[in-house]
Amino acid sequence: MGRFFGACEDAGTDTTTSAGEACIIQSIINAADAELDGISINTLPTDWGNYYDQIKAAYAGGTPPDVHVMHRHRIPEFAGLGALAEISGELEAAGIDASDWSPAALDAVSYNGGIYGVPMDFHANLWHVNMDIMEAAGLVENGAPVLPTSPAEMMEHAAMVKEATGQDYLAADFAQFPIGVRLVLALMWQQNANIFTDDGTATINTEAGKNAVEAITQLFDAGYANPQLNYADSQQAFLNGEAAVLVNGTWVVDFYSAEAAKEEVALDNYYVADFPTLFETGATWADSHMWAIPASLEGAEREAALKVLAFINDHNIDWARTGHMSVRQSVVDSEAYQSLPHRDEYTGTAAIARDTPPSERYGAIQDVLNRELQAIWLTDKPVEAALQDAEFEVQDLLDR
Repeated sequence: MGRFFGACEDAGTDTTTSAGEACIIQSIINAADAELDGISINTLPTDWGNYYDQIKAAYAGGTPPDVHVMHRHRIPEFAGLGALAEISGELEAAGIDASDWSPAALDAVSYNGGIYGVPMDFHANLWHVNMDIMEAAGLVENGAPVLPTSPAEMMEHAAMVKEATGQDYLAADFAQFPIGVRLVLALMWQQNANIFTDDGTATINTEAGKNAVEAITQLFDAGYANPQLNYADSQQAFLNGEAAVLVNGTWVVDFYSAEAAKEEVALDNYYVADFPTLFETGATWADSHMWAIPASLEGAEREAALKVLAFINDHNIDWARTGHMSVRQSVVDSEAYQSLPHRDEYTGTAAIARDTPPSERYGAIQDVLNRELQAIWLTDKPVEAALQDAEFEVQDLLDR
């Protein structure tokens, strides 16, 4: 099994008590290894940043993992090359009820009329909020944080936070992983725009693109956010009480809840909010994790792989404890799911979840955007020059 999510050596087999992405998924895998007769699972945890390069190398070498995790946005690339198994006709026999998947979940694993994996979640960017800082700044009403409704109002709120507490308004990973890209994408979608059209035309150096970028850079320019923070640093700043808001995903909700309960952690009063609408239309970046098997897998190994997929599907409520949104309607309707911590605070996220049009070049496009956006906020490259360069490179990728 190939996966990311981080390593957890002492996850055990109790899927109901593990915490955090790495340990929850590993406990599910360990339980499958222990409970599925005749099946042994060797986990190959890989760093998130290098994962797809390693998976591609494994496919190229003819040794892909029997089961591996993927994001939905990678299906066109892998399925388009014939690398993934189409499994629609094998789900029922494996004990997987695809009718229990939400329509969006089914769409996430579908490509050209076939099903190429078993969905595990919806995940999206949220606003993780330090309510003590917001309270000190006068930005709490009826027990919920007051979030901005425009870029100008966001600056007003940021000034209130800085004046009241001396802390930053917003933290995020702008220097490493593509959290900043996802921020810009969301703010473009909120203007009913996108980075490329369905017919493959790049549309990045636009008024919407500039508005999205400048909504963020204005925070840097005023000293209300630090563009040099990477993922670990931005997360630590939030836990240390040094930022009112951290932009990060659903995958850390249970981790931050646990951290906020610790006496030695500065974050005490933790809240999870839907990504605010700063322009015309609600939108936030979202994706799905899914599990796939290689098209080349046959016989007993293929049957075993499908049993593992069914086992993971059966444990969807355990994975949902991370903070990710469930793909199974029966789980969403359950009392266990609805009573998960903070779940009622971001119920609107599913309705505003967005993504780019499907593309076999998604990974390369994301890399281009990440590089050019980081050039803006880390090296002061002019916004229009960076967006123009990004548009040119993305168009070249779309034309290949």
